[in-house]
Amino acid sequence: MNTRFFAAAIAGIIGIINYGNACTGITLRAKDKSVVVARTVDWHGDEMNSMYVIAPRGHTQKSLTPSGKMDGLEFTSVYGYVGIAVQIPDFVIDGTNEAGLSAGLFYFPDYGEYPKYSALNKENTIADFELVAWMLSRFSTIDQVIEAIKDITVANVDPTASTVHWRITDATGRQVILEFIDGNAHFYESKVGAIANSPGYPWHLTNLNNYINLEPGTNSSKKLGDTTLNAFGSDSKMLGLPGDFTPPSRFVRAALLSNYSVPQKNGYESTMKAFHILNNLDVPLGVEFDSGRATNNMPSATQWTIATDLGDKVIYYHTMYNRTIRSIDMKNIDFAKVQFQYVPLDTVKVQTIIPIKVK
Repeated sequence: MNTRFFAAAIAGIIGIINYGNACTGITLRAKDKSVVVARTVDWHGDEMNSMYVIAPRGHTQKSLTPSGKMDGLEFTSVYGYVGIAVQIPDFVIDGTNEAGLSAGLFYFPDYGEYPKYSALNKENTIADFELVAWMLSRFSTIDQVIEAIKDITVANVDPTASTVHWRITDATGRQVILEFIDGNAHFYESKVGAIANSPGYPWHLTNLNNYINLEPGTNSSKKLGDTTLNAFGSDSKMLGLPGDFTPPSRFVRAALLSNYSVPQKNGYESTMKAFHILNNLDVPLGVEFDSGRATNNMPSATQWTIATDLGDKVIYYHTMYNRTIRSIDMKNIDFAKVQFQYVPLDTVKVQTIIPIKVK
């Protein structure tokens, strides 16, 4: 890789980690037992260099370490995978492998802590932004990941940067959240299928108790003295659902909207439903800056949204520039022969619009 390009990419990824982002994930389960994992990727600092990556079996990657060099853990793909990366192809944010294992990372500031890095152990050290690629390339089940994580050290790309945490789902539908707390890996069984950012996953589950009164439906009329009270509209039983863009509020919104969603017939229909649900989690660019102080004029802070049908092994995405849904069918990829490749998510940054011809 060109040294100047690599240095610029690393500087960009450090900026992303330090500037912060607001990603949100949901999980839907269809009537035919299909599982769909979906999420937004939000960052308001600047446009990320986002690309889809196709990695074959036998692809070798050597990890970046806090030294700023690619002198860390070297790993070779047992499974081919497809993912979406930012800045450089090695930094896969979200993806799925041919065995049906899916993994994605989410910003996790202030509450996580990785093990201490030692240059003496660099050959077993992997950058946090490369852990998704490592998981997808090496494993088919969550239990395998849990066992293998004991033998490696996860480190920041930049020692001063924030930590991240991960959502991992396998072909059985099992899902866990991985967080490093006080230097130790903690795997939490995902109970509601949602993930956001800080605080830690157990705190978010506890916080859901604050919203025990929320449920689908419309309140019936009630008498208050001589006055009859009527709901202003449908879904009044959800009055009080938090609508701001802080991680706790987005977690609550993601958990309730996905769990109260009408189950769909199959994975494809669930995937389309997931995009509609995630529209409620899109972050408008303006709300993340003080009035009049936006540093850019991107269409949205939500730069791309991905939804994966794990049963059918199809990855779908749209972007802030073009909300037309595009798909990559992993069943059509021969991971024994395909070349390693990466392609920008948008070759043309313009919304596809189909004119209606009136006769």
